[in-house]
Amino acid sequence: MTVHHLNQLLFACSLVLLVAVAAVRISSRSGLPSLLVYLGIGVLMGSDGVGNIHFDNAEMTQVIGYAALVVILAEGGLGTKWKEVRPALPSASVLATVGVAVSVGATAAGAHYLVGLEWRQAFIIGAVVSSTDAAAVFSVLRKIPLPSRVTGTLEAESGFNDAPVVILVVAFCQAGPVEHWYILLAEIVLELAIGAALGLAVGFLGSWGLKHVALPASGLYPIAVMAIAVTAYAAGALAHGSGFLAVYLASMVLGNAKLPHWPATRGFAEGLGWIAQIGMFVLLGLLVTPHELGDDVVPALIIGLVLTMAARPLSVVLSLTPFRVPWQEQALMSWAGLRGAVPIILATIPMVSGVEGSRRLFNIVFVLVVVYTLVQGPTLPWLARKLRLGEEGAASDLGIESAPLERLRGHLLSLTIPDDSRMHGVEVGELRLPPGAAVTLVVRDGKSFVPSPTTVLRHGDELLVVSTDPVRDQAERRLRAVTQGGKLADWLGTGGRVHRH
Repeated sequence: MTVHHLNQLLFACSLVLLVAVAAVRISSRSGLPSLLVYLGIGVLMGSDGVGNIHFDNAEMTQVIGYAALVVILAEGGLGTKWKEVRPALPSASVLATVGVAVSVGATAAGAHYLVGLEWRQAFIIGAVVSSTDAAAVFSVLRKIPLPSRVTGTLEAESGFNDAPVVILVVAFCQAGPVEHWYILLAEIVLELAIGAALGLAVGFLGSWGLKHVALPASGLYPIAVMAIAVTAYAAGALAHGSGFLAVYLASMVLGNAKLPHWPATRGFAEGLGWIAQIGMFVLLGLLVTPHELGDDVVPALIIGLVLTMAARPLSVVLSLTPFRVPWQEQALMSWAGLRGAVPIILATIPMVSGVEGSRRLFNIVFVLVVVYTLVQGPTLPWLARKLRLGEEGAASDLGIESAPLERLRGHLLSLTIPDDSRMHGVEVGELRLPPGAAVTLVVRDGKSFVPSPTTVLRHGDELLVVSTDPVRDQAERRLRAVTQGGKLADWLGTGGRVHRH
């Protein structure tokens, strides 16, 4: 490759990124997951589009897709709040295992009897489309004010169910019939156990190291966090465990460990996640050939209808009824099983493995994902309102950044009061921070000043809070409590009570 060709490639890539970033505005207003916009860009650049780029390397697409999925799962894990996910872990785990098995069986039966696929192809497509997509779920659910149990269950499920589905797809694509189902089940359980153990171990060791080793530059913390997350995936995969489960759990541990410079780290991870999504979806759009999709539209609609109206609701009901989840929440979670790039990436596995009819399977999955994402994504907010599951008026959480002050054995906390925060109108003295923590500076309208105890805080104020090590967590809890409940946070039950002796 010459320098001239490199310059052309860089120009094309930067142009695609700029168009994709601008397209996020469209997707955010319409309620559509951004994946559809990026897939569209890839299709337009492909052999049937204006770009006329001929790309048919399924193996390269699979490798790049796996790498992008690692980054997306890491970003999703870093943004998952433990307090929301913890109560939902049992139900999400059952939904990601037993629910997947039910969904695979029901979808495969529909594909065989209604579409006429032979059993091997039917089970492959049943496994491929039974995984909810982490990127699609994260992008849509975080814009909808749902109860924490619903959000926690769906986010945890989307992070967990990639692992068993990948194992099933690979098993079904192997030559010959799948014998001894109990051996396959034991292999799935073992791989999940190895991945979970290594993910948690890497996450806890990494968070401990970042807390006790002060790095010389704040910009190194985001790099270290992402490196730890990727290490978890590699360790899980090399140990013949589930690398996808390992990276998600390790990232979730890191995301809840109150690491230094956390907002900067979170922003860095979110940026990498967007790049991974854009690159992955554009590449998948390039791989598809639109003029070949005509004969596969009807089979895709039939299989999608079976999945959406039968397989997914059945898996949710059988998995969540033992946990006494209300029917309204079950109905929403049945409709919120969003598919995205993960099924399309998994559809490349039979292509690489040389399974007969694999190109048709890929086309069916592509059409299914596009059509049913168009239907499900925009209607989720409407369904949540109809089921009376939306939580109106919830105040935003605070983004508190912590920088270590080694010589003072303390921390400098920085935060901005959100527009919907109930901290607006509270005096500094009414924050009632624990002894050892104090608001040292307020930045308002571009001007900074040292506040007095009677200084009234306003929306948009930036606060600098100095806290000693022993009371840092208590100070953060108190600040979050006040932003949720105002000066009466203690009496409203939002926590953060300060005990003075």
